[in-house]
Amino acid sequence: MKLAIQIPCLNEADTLPRTIADLPRSLPGVDQIVVIVVDDGSRDATAEVAASLGAQVVRSPITRGLARAFMTGIDVALRERADIVVNTDGDNQYRGEDIAALVAPIVARDTDVVIGVRPIEEIAEFSFGKKLLQRVGSGIVRALTGTRVDDATSGFRAYSRDAALRLAVFSRYTYTLETIVHAAQSGLRIVSVPVRVNRVERPSRLARSSAHYAWRAGVDLARMFVVYRPFRSFVVPAIVACLSGAVLVARFLWYFIASDGAPGHVQSLVAAAMLFGAGGVLFVVALVGDLIAINRRLLEELRLESRRRRFDARS
Repeated sequence: MKLAIQIPCLNEADTLPRTIADLPRSLPGVDQIVVIVVDDGSRDATAEVAASLGAQVVRSPITRGLARAFMTGIDVALRERADIVVNTDGDNQYRGEDIAALVAPIVARDTDVVIGVRPIEEIAEFSFGKKLLQRVGSGIVRALTGTRVDDATSGFRAYSRDAALRLAVFSRYTYTLETIVHAAQSGLRIVSVPVRVNRVERPSRLARSSAHYAWRAGVDLARMFVVYRPFRSFVVPAIVACLSGAVLVARFLWYFIASDGAPGHVQSLVAAAMLFGAGGVLFVVALVGDLIAINRRLLEELRLESRRRRFDARS
């Protein structure tokens, strides 16, 4: 069994030596371990340092973003015929020795995706606001996917080969949330295991602030909900609009009967007509979205078959 450890990097020349030195050289049930560094347009010596440490380097001439770098690493790992793919960060946030805990459930064939759960409350560098956002974000992901994910934004995770083949990321910002939603929608098994972290001195390069990250992640979650659950996304507001219109019609009838047919309260009927119209439009959009979602699932199956032929073909 072959394990590929991929490390998306942006200007990590200073921390990369510690990160790679901390990685395991052997693991139970694993015959071969390769390290893949994806240099996402770094302006320092990240690529040179990675190559000197024996890692396979994939270099982008421009910075394309964490999500793109992540998927590039996945594709390279699949091309290297890896049976398990582990993703970790180049800032040495995660402890390499905990990779054993990540891959063990996949080696045992008990699951498809393993997410490392950080001790959020114990991380001194995290502000109260960031800790709160982590809890809220993970709760929203659990509600959307129906899975038990305790740390949805953790980048320390492992994928079986089949799970890696199925991965698809459309966001240009981050992969952490979307890959969980996509994996759950694909019927993959997801488990969480506790992991430890090292102290990271430098600020995050992914977000300028907690508010910025919350905004970007919130937009991505809303978009993912529409993409993966379009019928529910539009039929619920359609029902709310129609029920609100019905309440306004009932209001008009109440006053009409109570006043023995006296004119008035026509504005309730006007507002009700608008709400019924909006509800009808939303219901049609829900049906169209559902049809598009069916087509998307068919395309995903074709994509999966294409990737299997591409990456599993013997050279």
